[in-house]
Amino acid sequence: MRRLRVGILDLVTKSPNPSLYGRLMNANLASIMPQVIGVWCEQEGHDVTLVCYTGLEDLLEELPSDLDVLFIGAFSQSAQLAYALSNLFRKKGCVTVLGGPHARCYPEDARKYFDYVLGFTDRSIVAEMLRDCQPHRPYGAHLMSPTQPVELPTLRERWKFTEATLKKAPTIKIVPMIGSLGCPYTCSFCIDSTVDYQPLGFADLRDDLTFLLTKMKNPIVGWHDPNFGVRFDDYMEAVEAAAPPGRMRHIAESSLSLLGEPHLKRLRANGFQAILPGIESWYDLGNKSKTRQKGMDKVKQVADHVNMILRYIPYIQTNFVLGLDGDMGPEPFELTKTFIDLAPGAFPAYSLLSAFGRAAPMNLDYQRAGRVLPFPFHFLNNNHAMNVRPKHYGWPEFYDGLIDVTSYSFSWRAIARRIPATPTAIPKWMNVVRAMSSEGWGRIEYHTTIRRLLDTDKSVRAYMEGDTEVLPEFYANRIRRELGPMYEHLPAGAIYHDPNAYLGSVAEEPALAPVALRSRRAG
Repeated sequence: MRRLRVGILDLVTKSPNPSLYGRLMNANLASIMPQVIGVWCEQEGHDVTLVCYTGLEDLLEELPSDLDVLFIGAFSQSAQLAYALSNLFRKKGCVTVLGGPHARCYPEDARKYFDYVLGFTDRSIVAEMLRDCQPHRPYGAHLMSPTQPVELPTLRERWKFTEATLKKAPTIKIVPMIGSLGCPYTCSFCIDSTVDYQPLGFADLRDDLTFLLTKMKNPIVGWHDPNFGVRFDDYMEAVEAAAPPGRMRHIAESSLSLLGEPHLKRLRANGFQAILPGIESWYDLGNKSKTRQKGMDKVKQVADHVNMILRYIPYIQTNFVLGLDGDMGPEPFELTKTFIDLAPGAFPAYSLLSAFGRAAPMNLDYQRAGRVLPFPFHFLNNNHAMNVRPKHYGWPEFYDGLIDVTSYSFSWRAIARRIPATPTAIPKWMNVVRAMSSEGWGRIEYHTTIRRLLDTDKSVRAYMEGDTEVLPEFYANRIRRELGPMYEHLPAGAIYHDPNAYLGSVAEEPALAPVALRSRRAG
């Protein structure tokens, strides 16, 4: 097999000119799998260039023009940018490959614009693709292994890619690490809801952390586990064996059910500085918050738990999903405002209910009910569009509640109360910056614009009600503006997709079965 020139692009954002918070933090959102792909490609004997796109780079300058193959890792919000880049590089004779969440969620659409679309990916899938490495038109080959990989390259092996990305972070530098795949919970909206929990090797994890201390002083580790600490003692033993107290800091996404006081004491002793638990709803999904309570009783119980966490962990982000089918009337929004009052140190992160293609079985129910809207992928980031029509709200009522709770959460009063309730200086500063940036005030402004358009722009209202699939100019212009020069490279039809493709493919599943490339080529 000839030596290939391989490019790997990690799209952590969808457009240039990021917000202030994005400029500070986007480099810390780098995914692990693009770095893993880079190691596997080098182990197969190829030359690799990896670029993490934070919104500040000129991609046409950073990516070599003579690539043989280009891997792109993307969330759905970056799909239109990924499609434009694939179109541009295919015209140069490059073979293009899409991986990441968008490839898993929307393979039917992605195959129109890429030569290969990867689901679960291990080294054998990458090696198979590189051996084949040819254009697949008009539909790309869909490749996937039966499960997530059982092992990943070590941090030492991917360090040159990690280090290059960390250099783009101007102040805070967070090293991506992962110790498990899948999740034991079954939240109906989550991409990991049907992926079996699978720990990786804890001995390798310990060695990775030991290696990191030879490269950075007092590093910050960002754990990418969907739910950190399920095998709590094993994790802590690996951390404790690798790093003496005070030598390493950690950030993790976990569930309240794992954050009892004995665990919190051990997390504090091992340098955990930030924790991101999912609350999701005041009515549903109580297994993650370790409560069978609902409504106000759950608010009080969770607020007490969060305040206890803040006695041990200086920064907490509480994650909510708004618009779930269990929500109705003003009560969910009012309960969240009460929680903000009872737990002022928590930074609330609000996601709008979104159905990401094949991400979760519940999406089939939404599609069968005709509730999924064809919003372009560019807006599917859990904030700029809710592509599932709410079950118990009209759009004006829902956006009134959304704006009210968001404005309450990021008012000057809430910001001021969050400062003394947050124990240390850097978390205080982070809370203020996030509230004043696109994550707080920026979202209030955007949601307010959508609410106004619901009253003043018939095309927006008709689109969101599902009466038409014609994209309103408001959204079309925003895509054009945010993609900038890349917009002209979008292939025909790439703004649109079939929102019910998952449902349509269920009866035609063999059409999306993994392609046996060597047999195909031999035939």
